[in-house]
Amino acid sequence: MIDKIAKYFLILLGTIVWSLTMVKSGLVYDYGMGFWGANGHDAIWHISLAESIAKGSKEMPIYSGEEIKNYHLGFSFLVATIHNLTKIPIINIYFHILPPVLAFFIGFLAYKFVFEWKKSHGSAMWAVFFVYFGGSWGWLVGFFRTGNFGGESMFWSQQGISTLINPPFALSLILMLLALIFANYGIARNNKLSLFLASIIFGFLVQIKAYSGLLVVFGFVVSSLYMAFFSRKYFLLPFSFFSLAILFIFLIPFLGKESTFIWQPFWFLESMVALSDRLGWDKYYSAMTNYRLSGDYLKVALAYGIAFIIFFVGNSGTRILGVWEIMKSFRNLTNIDWISVFVFSILIVGTVIPTFFVQIGTPWNSIQFFYYSIFFLGILSGIAFSNFLENVRVLLIKVILSIVLIFLTLPTTIFALNQYLPDRPPAKLSIYELEALSFLALQEDGVVLTYPFDRQKAYDAMSNPPRPLYLYESTAYVSAFSKKPTFLEDEVNLDITNFNWRQRRKMVEDFLLEDEADKAQKFLKDNNIKYIYWIKGQRARLGESQLGIYRIFENQEVDIYKVSE
Repeated sequence: MIDKIAKYFLILLGTIVWSLTMVKSGLVYDYGMGFWGANGHDAIWHISLAESIAKGSKEMPIYSGEEIKNYHLGFSFLVATIHNLTKIPIINIYFHILPPVLAFFIGFLAYKFVFEWKKSHGSAMWAVFFVYFGGSWGWLVGFFRTGNFGGESMFWSQQGISTLINPPFALSLILMLLALIFANYGIARNNKLSLFLASIIFGFLVQIKAYSGLLVVFGFVVSSLYMAFFSRKYFLLPFSFFSLAILFIFLIPFLGKESTFIWQPFWFLESMVALSDRLGWDKYYSAMTNYRLSGDYLKVALAYGIAFIIFFVGNSGTRILGVWEIMKSFRNLTNIDWISVFVFSILIVGTVIPTFFVQIGTPWNSIQFFYYSIFFLGILSGIAFSNFLENVRVLLIKVILSIVLIFLTLPTTIFALNQYLPDRPPAKLSIYELEALSFLALQEDGVVLTYPFDRQKAYDAMSNPPRPLYLYESTAYVSAFSKKPTFLEDEVNLDITNFNWRQRRKMVEDFLLEDEADKAQKFLKDNNIKYIYWIKGQRARLGESQLGIYRIFENQEVDIYKVSE
């Protein structure tokens, strides 16, 4: 009974803490709708996708006339489906309903998975602790360097506290844990139905989070091959290859012709030590690059090897304890259970890929492979620490060691919350823009032209938060809140999905500077543009009548025009 109370208390605490990163965003305050942390960009993109899918559209909502490609749609489809069934606004589903649900089930399933695997309440509890509260050593470096306890992503990877900021990642963890539980049950009881369900979930994960799908199917195939080779047990092979087939079925139709990843070894290591918003160790970066340029390969290997250790240990924080569990398991290669092989495969490959490859358009996006390595390292750390405590016979020492571990682990979570709890967020959607976008959402469907994002003006406005979204980052907010496709928005995600948006931006800039009415009107007609959404002060060189547009909405901040038919 006490164990059950402790389990649910820890899961409830983790759920509340994680949900704090989300629940304040998407609400309307006196300055408008607020967005804390990364929600000012990432959340808007997911909402835009969900709004588009809810209408049954396959069109890229931020790049009209083109279908969505190079992106996983599972989470957005889930949000859209819930919206269509319940009529609850998508923004409330995204920020206020799904976050605590996702957080709870991640903790609950992590406990169940570890308990079924290790048959230990202590291992399961400590694993859940690391899943919810695991963090990097960034706070320690920040403290000794400046007296500031920040630095969640100092070594590049996000930590446990930011899981819900990336809801497809959170959903992928739930399905991955569920599939592992099914698979473990199926193997233990020779239940083919459970293995079949696990295979389907593993393969389908690529549409929830592409990184997870690639990793878990690889881990499933490797673990089945391991069992066949070392244990002469072949029954898992057909299920793992079935998962591989499902992965390709879901993956291929959504891939473009271009490669998504490119070979660029040690980009994260170099940028980690070079960038001031990361570790920012200029002298070390200079030494690394000079050794490489001089061809001193021994020093290159040493310098980059140390940088890799800093990257891995720095991101791991107290979860570095999980390495001990790995080392212990590898003492006898022929006697490792299939789950350990699965976990080790993901941990290794999830670390190796971002070490050598970056993603086209947005190089740092490939760090998301490493998120799964850190997740499983946290689970292994919980198991390792629990096993260690079992060998400590003095209760007082157990308590002291536990307190020390908790003390060293929690700072990342505590100080990362500082960016989600202040009264004033970094980004907002003003009352007037909300009014304008609500009006536009009620109009008949059509493509919306917006003004190109001005990065210099956004930089100049940094000192005066909350900044309006059009001065925060290139986001999908007009598409998200008007529920209509835009001609060009969110250049960040267009980079990630590998669209040639720069050519289209040049077209918009030329249209704004055009002084021949016929050419300007031809641009609007050729690109099926029906509406123009401009903030006050944004305009083209030609007037309304010359452009063939007329105003259908105006307030203190926004003008909305409709293109004459």
